[in-house]
Amino acid sequence: MTAHANVAQLIDHTLLKPDATTADIERLVAEAADLGTYSVCVSPNLLPLADARGLKVATVCGFPSGAHRADVKAFEAAASVRDGADEIDMVIDLAKLKSGDIAGTEAEIRAVREACPAPVVLKVIIESATLTDDEIVAACRASEAAGADFVKTSTGFHPAGGATVHAVELMAKTVGGLLGVKASGGVRTGADALAMIEAGATRLGVSGSREVLAGLA
Repeated sequence: MTAHANVAQLIDHTLLKPDATTADIERLVAEAADLGTYSVCVSPNLLPLADARGLKVATVCGFPSGAHRADVKAFEAAASVRDGADEIDMVIDLAKLKSGDIAGTEAEIRAVREACPAPVVLKVIIESATLTDDEIVAACRASEAAGADFVKTSTGFHPAGGATVHAVELMAKTVGGLLGVKASGGVRTGADALAMIEAGATRLGVSGSREVLAGLA
């Protein structure tokens, strides 16, 4: 298998613009199928998809701020699963984490986990660019304790920025292979993708997947 194909199979081909239409999503799915990506990631209001073309379907929860009640996130996640989502990418309550309420962070992740049990894949978006190293570690440990499957760097919408090699390395070291690590936000070139994978990313959130994969040809 080529490097191009290997990287494609790690990509959640993503369109989360708030004005994305059903027609836009149909084009996204067609492009994802053509590129051979692992999944498509879309907003929950665009579910269910008419035809996912055999791709996994991911969606977001508590997006993009994370400033939602845990029971609202749980309800949203469960509704998305009923609408065909295979994977849920939830945003944590950043204020809760940054105020030191790690138990509260773990509790909200667990609430979403209980609302969408396995085999649904749960990814926890921690907005790593806003966190100290200690906070990144705490968020990863809370995610693991609550039963998540992945920790994810970023929404791609926060002004602080997206994924960095340092954050991915720290997240990968903290979870020690027990959870996956998704690098998202700012992965725009083939070199970016390879750097994140080298740092420990096991999934990539990418909107410009064709351009990223073209850089690996």
